[in-house]
Amino acid sequence: MLGINMATRCILPPPSRLLFVLKFAPFQSGCCAIHSKAQYSTAPSPNEKTFDKILIANRGEIACRVIKTCKKMGIRTVAVHSDVDSNSVHVKMADEAVYVGPAPTGQSYLNMDAIMAAVRDTKSQAVHPGYGFLSENKEFAKRLAKERVTFIGPDTHAIQAMGDKIESKLIAKAAKVNTIPGFDGVVKTPEDAVEIAQNIGYPVMIKASAGGGGKGMRVAWNDDETRDGFRFSSQEAASSFGDDRLLIEKYIDNPRHIEIQVLADKHGNALWLNERECSIQRRNQKVVEEAPSTFLDSVTRRAMGEQAVQLAKAVQYSSAGTVEFLVDSTKNFYFLEMNTRLQVEHPITECITGLDLVEQMIRVAKGYQLQHRQEDIPINGWAFESRVYAEDPYKSFGLPSIGRLSQYQEPTDLNNVRVDSGIQEGSDISIYYDPMISKLITYGATREEALSKMEDALDNYVIRGVTHNIPLLREIITHPRFISGDISTNFLPEIYPDGFKGHQLQAEQQRELVASAAALYVAAQLCSQNVRGHLRIPSVPVASSCWELCAQLGEQWHEVEVNKSGNMCTVHVDGERVDVHGQWNLASPLLPLTINNKHRLLQCLSRDASGHIVLQYLGTSFKIRILSKLAAKLNSFMPDKVPEDTSSILRSPMPGTVVAVTVKPGDEVAEGQEICVIEAMKMQNSMTAVKQAKVKSVHCKAGETVGEGDLLVELE
Repeated sequence: MLGINMATRCILPPPSRLLFVLKFAPFQSGCCAIHSKAQYSTAPSPNEKTFDKILIANRGEIACRVIKTCKKMGIRTVAVHSDVDSNSVHVKMADEAVYVGPAPTGQSYLNMDAIMAAVRDTKSQAVHPGYGFLSENKEFAKRLAKERVTFIGPDTHAIQAMGDKIESKLIAKAAKVNTIPGFDGVVKTPEDAVEIAQNIGYPVMIKASAGGGGKGMRVAWNDDETRDGFRFSSQEAASSFGDDRLLIEKYIDNPRHIEIQVLADKHGNALWLNERECSIQRRNQKVVEEAPSTFLDSVTRRAMGEQAVQLAKAVQYSSAGTVEFLVDSTKNFYFLEMNTRLQVEHPITECITGLDLVEQMIRVAKGYQLQHRQEDIPINGWAFESRVYAEDPYKSFGLPSIGRLSQYQEPTDLNNVRVDSGIQEGSDISIYYDPMISKLITYGATREEALSKMEDALDNYVIRGVTHNIPLLREIITHPRFISGDISTNFLPEIYPDGFKGHQLQAEQQRELVASAAALYVAAQLCSQNVRGHLRIPSVPVASSCWELCAQLGEQWHEVEVNKSGNMCTVHVDGERVDVHGQWNLASPLLPLTINNKHRLLQCLSRDASGHIVLQYLGTSFKIRILSKLAAKLNSFMPDKVPEDTSSILRSPMPGTVVAVTVKPGDEVAEGQEICVIEAMKMQNSMTAVKQAKVKSVHCKAGETVGEGDLLVELE
């Protein structure tokens, strides 16, 4: 490792680099190869000179994504990293890596001075900003231009015009783009916000002028919610974007969120690359996307595409960008915002058009004209993207989870599946950055085929060590309303008004699950007879081919009888027969079974000698306990654990940083009164009292880091 001033610059040793090239080099995965038309139609031309070296001012999966295309184009790459990312995948994939600061984003990935120093030290000719961080920062683009370094994105005028939601709305109106009614100025105080909201009419959307990605956004239905929304949105906006200005506009209830991908060059050419349906959201952040949309007809699609291009041309846009619209039930559409960067969900557009958008951005940045005309842009097949997060979906549809990936296996062995990730087994998910694990993309000739492939991919995805949102993703894509295309941005709260509870088992599915757990238990008992060739005493008799057991699922006990012959288990659950066939490979995280002639892929998350088994079945993890009849009888005499009284204590529901504590010992608090604010992954969450009481003690203070379950405040 070589030292360069205060920065660390390293070129990985050949063996390590070779392993990563072999693992991560394939970019054009099966999801884009079902038809020859669906493959990338623009192979890099050896006669088309672009850049020798590009620095990627980002981290994680998007940095890896950009590096893959650079490798395809023969361009050397430079990664930047914080101290906690020094062993990250994007650092290992790049040809060079430069340390730019400590873990907090303001000291590393938002540290323009450090990144500019890295650009100079590595003699990079261009910078790709990815998304987030500095990708829409006009000052960063200006500083690069001053150093004669190419910013792979639009020029500063377009960034400023479209990055400011107030200015962008005025420009959109002038360009004859449909816009949402609202206040076109800056909202300065909470009382100003209330007055504006009353004039517009509730409900209203309060959002950061310089924002994006769902941060700094709140829906308000009354004056009190407007005041709270102003406070939280301005704080989140300042934390995420360094700009706390807000705007307010009419909230369109129950809309669809549909966006148009645009691509423009420096010669006045601009294209729209069809739409992406992004209506499945939680906290204004997208969860599942698809392309194309089931809702748009060709007339509406063209009208939206043409307006998106009109807007791009109005600001002399040059690069890949996205124009977002809200669409109501009668297909009226309204401009929401323009993201002047590569969008998170860009892979599904690549799958249906065959274009590598990162390659197109690099070509445009070098000054080349677009290679295609509007009539050349196809819609070939269908593609879905599921955002796989380290989140607990049972808490507000996903509160962040942190930890180390003790086991990690992507489903890339399946055809037409692509996984964009920036992690590997052993990677840490920390509180400092977005909790995304990966983007899981599937492709098919039809929507049904792509959706079925997504279901298979989610079942095959192995993630251990952190809580993840695969249970929610699988429930979404298999829900009848989603399958029929009957969705809106209110999908999650409408389907799960009391919160997400996981897959709700029907009677037949309960029997399948219990039978599978019992058969697995028997297979493990048979395997445990021999340890290195020596007999050991099993926990239940194993000489017989019939096992009489009891199984506990939830609060219910079931009588189970298992007859095993080879790989076939005939199981009777409460007298009902279930045939379970499998290879019973206890070392594999995946458990492929045939249950009553139906293929099921389960995952054994854990099992122990006391009969506790946790199985992932239909995406959701279930706890089952298998005992012999005698053990079950004795277990009934065991005392039950008394649950903790949570009415007098407040624990942190997630890991994060305490932003504010608004009470002290001795204070009287009312039910619903704010006690403290926790920030996790740049989202602020207000913690409130569950009853009227006096504060007994406070166990946290502003600036402290807390873990999930940590005690914050006690009430009398």
